[in-house]
Amino acid sequence: MDYIELTVSTTTFGADTVSELLMENGAAGTQIIDRSDLPDPDHPGKNWELMDRELIEQAPEDVQVKAWYQADQAAAAVEAVRAALAALRASDQGGGMGALTLSTGSIREEDWAENWKQYFKPFRVSEHLVVKPTWETWDKQPGDLIIELDPGMAFGTGTHETTALCIELIEQYYRGGKLLDVGTGSGILAIAAALLGARQVVGVDIDPDAVRVAKENVALNGLSAQIDIREGDLLQGLSERFDFAAANILAPVIQMLAAPLVRHLTPGGLFVCSGIIEPSAQEVEQSLLDAGYEILDSRRRGDWHAFAARAPKNPA
Repeated sequence: MDYIELTVSTTTFGADTVSELLMENGAAGTQIIDRSDLPDPDHPGKNWELMDRELIEQAPEDVQVKAWYQADQAAAAVEAVRAALAALRASDQGGGMGALTLSTGSIREEDWAENWKQYFKPFRVSEHLVVKPTWETWDKQPGDLIIELDPGMAFGTGTHETTALCIELIEQYYRGGKLLDVGTGSGILAIAAALLGARQVVGVDIDPDAVRVAKENVALNGLSAQIDIREGDLLQGLSERFDFAAANILAPVIQMLAAPLVRHLTPGGLFVCSGIIEPSAQEVEQSLLDAGYEILDSRRRGDWHAFAARAPKNPA
């Protein structure tokens, strides 16, 4: 199947907003290409291996958000996206969103699945956990726990601030017991938890493609006996109780999830959540407090927040 590729030029500040706009208008997937996300070969940090300068030079000057639509949906999609961008441009009084120009092209399905791989390199996401694309190599050091990952079209490579924050908090606070990963995406959080010692992990996602990709990644890591990936809508259909839950999803969903999740956690169970953009952090925190959680940790990276919270020990 062929796809139509829409590309919006924006800024680092506007990239997430544009990505969400494209998804709301039917995109099958999005990709953000931002030079600031790529490592500087002259100043390699602890989280990245060296990257070829040629790849960085090939990256566009403007931040670009790419989205893909099935060819038979292209005409309606382009019209809807143009209108949404016009409204966003009109509301962008300070110009922080950049040009918000739109270009179109076509792409074959196999190219769509491959075109982002050149920018996805192995990196250390936390003290012990390393994310390694299946097509790359890594010089394993003592104590390293390697997450083999081929995210495909599913969200969750570890490079995004929200995923990294969740992994950091899981590594710090997970101390055993059954774990639930709500909105598992690529399965990266479930895999991280299993590598950290979780013997029973359930990952749930509403997207059939994400479920397929997550199952493949779980198998790649040899963890099929420990991780059960299911298709489902948040907590619907779950009858078990969990000692630990993680959710890397949007802030309004976390607010909606906080109270019902208490019934699926053991008394005093832990909840790690992210996907929370700066303006929503205080509202999410209040939702957790209103549901009886104790906030154990609050972290921020860029414009994104994450919380670790303890469920009430004596829930009503």
